[in-house]
Amino acid sequence: MGLFWPPHPYASTAERFAEIAEAGFDFVISGNYAGDGNIFQHQLALARDAGLQMLISDDIQIRNMARWFSISDNPADFLSITPAEAREFYTRARDAYGPYSSLAGFNFYDEPGPGWFGTLAKALAVSRELAPQLLPYINLFPSDDPAYYRDFVDIVKPSLVSFDRYPLLSEGREDANYFHNWAIVRDAALRGDVPAWVFIQTLAYNGHREPTAAELLWQVNISLAYGAKGIQYFTYWTPEAARGEGFGPALITVDGKRTSRYSAAKKINTTWLHQVGRELKPLVSESVVHANETPLPNGTVGFTPTDLVTGITGQAVVVGTFRSRDSTVKDRWLLVSNRSHSASTRATVVVDPAKVYGVDVFQPISKSYAGLRGTGVPVSLAPGAAALLRLKVR
Repeated sequence: MGLFWPPHPYASTAERFAEIAEAGFDFVISGNYAGDGNIFQHQLALARDAGLQMLISDDIQIRNMARWFSISDNPADFLSITPAEAREFYTRARDAYGPYSSLAGFNFYDEPGPGWFGTLAKALAVSRELAPQLLPYINLFPSDDPAYYRDFVDIVKPSLVSFDRYPLLSEGREDANYFHNWAIVRDAALRGDVPAWVFIQTLAYNGHREPTAAELLWQVNISLAYGAKGIQYFTYWTPEAARGEGFGPALITVDGKRTSRYSAAKKINTTWLHQVGRELKPLVSESVVHANETPLPNGTVGFTPTDLVTGITGQAVVVGTFRSRDSTVKDRWLLVSNRSHSASTRATVVVDPAKVYGVDVFQPISKSYAGLRGTGVPVSLAPGAAALLRLKVR
């Protein structure tokens, strides 16, 4: 669990970074006008003391090797550097921040176009050669083009597929292609056998509304159902009005006050996401379906009976099915997420007793599973909420 747009340099204090950790975050992506090596080192020290990790954005050495110049063996190429020069740039960045145990890696490029994939592939190769323990991070555009994500995976060979798409539009509307975008990102991540990460919307901005607590939770749980292994909040600190995108208050206001969304995110992170995330993170997304929803949103797959789950009745839910990487483990895990972020819902998951000899439901408070009786498993979900079931397969 991470955040973008942390406290600005003048608000980067031990108290502020402790506030981030208190809300259950694991890592920080730098930003908010932190673009100087001394500031990065100061923030890395704060992150270390707060028990946080940090991805550095906007370091000049990383920008030189991954954004401002292409990497080419041909010195005649316009605005290019050689692979040897790229290694020099990366070495300077690594050596400047490497002494801090809180350094998680570097943000190489935010929302690159496909024309930049070749250089990013070379930049990531340099990173893995010189510091295999550090994450070479890239976040992608929202897109309805599967080729964009597929080519990214095939050419760049990334460590993960991260993207941003903010589904909560003004006047109570939803982005009609949110699920479609998630489906193609999921496919690309599975294609590359790498984790999928996503940003969730915490604020109002041009054409987008301010999320409720339930809408924050809904974005998290829909993303988990689609196989997300990393949840990132956009934004933590509120960008100031001069940025020109009409940003409303995020988790922390522009002048440093907590909003109700800080409390909501803290509750989500500390009472649900950490716990259920530990269960889901090692598993592989096997399928994701929408049940009891007509018409189906663009890009989604409707539920059809399987050899394990013979029916899902009741109201609309999104169900992600997961398997272990260990092929000898036959059990399956189902994350049943409320399709609605504004109303409670009830559904019943019906299993085949010839194949499934027991169903357990995950209890986040005790971090354990409790057994249920019967072949019909009732699920009652608050707005935006989800339940994790484990099917014990014969």
